[in-house]
Amino acid sequence: MDEPLRQFVFERAQRICEYCRLPDEFDPLPFCVDHIIAQQHQGPTAEFNLAASCFSCNSSKGPNIAGVDPDTGQLTRLFHPRRDIWAEHFHWNGPTVCGLTAIGRVTLYVLDINDPVRIEHRRLLIEEGVFPLKRL
Repeated sequence: MDEPLRQFVFERAQRICEYCRLPDEFDPLPFCVDHIIAQQHQGPTAEFNLAASCFSCNSSKGPNIAGVDPDTGQLTRLFHPRRDIWAEHFHWNGPTVCGLTAIGRVTLYVLDINDPVRIEHRRLLIEEGVFPLKRL
């Protein structure tokens, strides 16, 4: 992937993880460019298949494109940042992200977005008054 494409992905996302909504400025690890549909599932390295992702979301997601909904037991696709609207699948309850739909619940589970360490990090950022940002 060339640097202009990489920069495009981060700027389009306003330097916010497109899954957990954490801004890169508050993450101690460098952000990644995620293949929404993994290359091993024939996902291309193209603008429409790339998303800005924090290291935690990216490493937890791996090549997954679906998971089992913890409420229904049904196989469900993951949130797709190019096709889906975040607020239709998720909402905030303080530092915790809640799933509004099967897609939201599966994404939270597979990407481990509500890991206790991640929740505590967001809680501290909220306490400092720097998160969530107005642009979320």
